[in-house]
Amino acid sequence: MITLDRVYKASRVLKEIIRETDMIYAPNLRKGTKVYLKTENLQVTGSFKIRGSYFKISQLTDEEKSHGVIAASAGNHAQGVALAATKSGIKSLICLPAGAPISKVEATKRFGAEVCMVEGVFDDAYNKALELRDEKGYSFIHPFNDPDVIAGQGTIGLEIMEQLPNADVVVVPIGGGGLIAGVAFAIKQINPKCLVYGVQAQGAPSMQQSVNDGKIETLEKVQTIADGIAVKTPGDLTFELVNKYVDGIVTVSDDEIALAILTLLEQQKLIAEGAGAVPVAAVLAGKIPDIDGKNVCCLVSGGNIDVTILSRVIERGLKMSGRTAHITIALSDKPGQLSGVSKIIAETGANVTSINYDSTDLDMNITDCYLKITVETRDYAHIVAIKQALKDAGFEVCD
Repeated sequence: MITLDRVYKASRVLKEIIRETDMIYAPNLRKGTKVYLKTENLQVTGSFKIRGSYFKISQLTDEEKSHGVIAASAGNHAQGVALAATKSGIKSLICLPAGAPISKVEATKRFGAEVCMVEGVFDDAYNKALELRDEKGYSFIHPFNDPDVIAGQGTIGLEIMEQLPNADVVVVPIGGGGLIAGVAFAIKQINPKCLVYGVQAQGAPSMQQSVNDGKIETLEKVQTIADGIAVKTPGDLTFELVNKYVDGIVTVSDDEIALAILTLLEQQKLIAEGAGAVPVAAVLAGKIPDIDGKNVCCLVSGGNIDVTILSRVIERGLKMSGRTAHITIALSDKPGQLSGVSKIIAETGANVTSINYDSTDLDMNITDCYLKITVETRDYAHIVAIKQALKDAGFEVCD
């Protein structure tokens, strides 16, 4: 199905098309662990997907290429197929779920593809693409469940082993499984002692559930900010490879993903989409076992996050890290109260960003009010200190 020779062949084919993305040392991400970032978010098209797409298309016959190609995607595979097809001089049609970020839809068009929007999630777009393939005779470029696609993604594993030969653990996102299948296969052929862990979103744990139950299963629904890995059903090829080569699968919440995106943005000056940030989220949350003192590579698989979502993700990340807080104080409705609260907050080094005054709540005395303030803070300890200072001054803080 897949061999190391096939992965090396893919690497040779891709050499003139892709970037060999950097391996960046990130010393501040987790104390006591040497964390490195494989920056596929800086890849051509902003994600790793160009690797598998281009290698697959390069292996088509001239007859197959003459009919064009079709694909289904949540966004990144779409851009990979679009660019690969355009560089190969053939036409492409991409079926995308209606909820795909606008930025990914427009980028797919810019890379030269025709786009077909489909109601529902990835799996609905996938079924539509198969219908059109049978109807029009296109060659279907699967986003993950194809040996050539898996081999193309496996070239990242080769690069990781070259750039960080002493890697102890490699952490990889999982959607349908094509990326981790290729990466884990390549790494285990070169260094069997290197552990490979997969990470899924809690709202889309299709591979984890399937592996745990020993059979491929389909989720009823998927819901996560990591749209690139929101897949209901893993592939049979990827399921087999994950079972054989992956050492464990963990999940992370949307809040943990948001914190990882914010951390990468602030500390490393890197923009990652939700799917690309899940390995970092897992490391930050302490979900990868036995990594103290180890060399850990997090594969940041993509950076194509919609800017409208990014602002909301940053807000969630700030809350998760204790960088912003909402504090409610019950006050007697008389002059000078707000001044007293503001003075205490200023003395603790926090910054007030919004104030809401509510004197209509039926649960309080008619002469009282609730003062609801939002403050910028350093961390959770800072929030605790602010609340304690307010209590020490005689204010009633409503936790």
